[in-house]
Amino acid sequence: MTTFTENLHAGNFIASEANGTRSRETVTILSGQDLRAGAVLGKVTVGTASAQAGAGNTGNGTMGAITVGAGAKPGDYLLTIIEPATNAGAFTVEDPDGVTIGTGDVASAFSAGGLAFTLADGGTDFAAGDTFTITVAAGSGKYKEYDPENADGSQTAVAVLFDAADATGGDVDAVAIVRDAEVTADALVWFDGADADEKATGKADLALVGIIAR
Repeated sequence: MTTFTENLHAGNFIASEANGTRSRETVTILSGQDLRAGAVLGKVTVGTASAQAGAGNTGNGTMGAITVGAGAKPGDYLLTIIEPATNAGAFTVEDPDGVTIGTGDVASAFSAGGLAFTLADGGTDFAAGDTFTITVAAGSGKYKEYDPENADGSQTAVAVLFDAADATGGDVDAVAIVRDAEVTADALVWFDGADADEKATGKADLALVGIIAR
């Protein structure tokens, strides 16, 4: 006998929501996904990063490729040389809010606050006060399947897809529950391989935006 599995119908996971359409918004589902109703979503809030050397720098070392990871914030980070040295030197990095996220050394790998890079030494050593501005671009604002292993903002669960959305051929608009709602925990759809801890983290994230899983 052939067994058929019926997917959730639109909104079947909703236990209660706010009056009118206050709980719902039209969102853009990022291309390359085929999602079912009840899929837990994250939002792409962080893009790629680039660096610009300070105009008055003494040293001519260059910034290598910058990897943006979980915890990075859109905006300008400031790297400042604080202890120059021959073919080396120490620096600090401040995030867009002016908070120091870590210290590092020229010609050594740096990783903190969601950024990873190596500032290479040049033919002319850096001087105290030399700077680099590292700009992390804002993300697209589109939505994709929540996964705590993501690093573009979608590692945080912020919404639940109201109805199935097939974006395999390109971005599509869809309706999502984004606030002020109760949802049936067992009816939520998670990424493949999600374990109990990852689901618990996702439900805790949703609670922060007023979506309570029961």
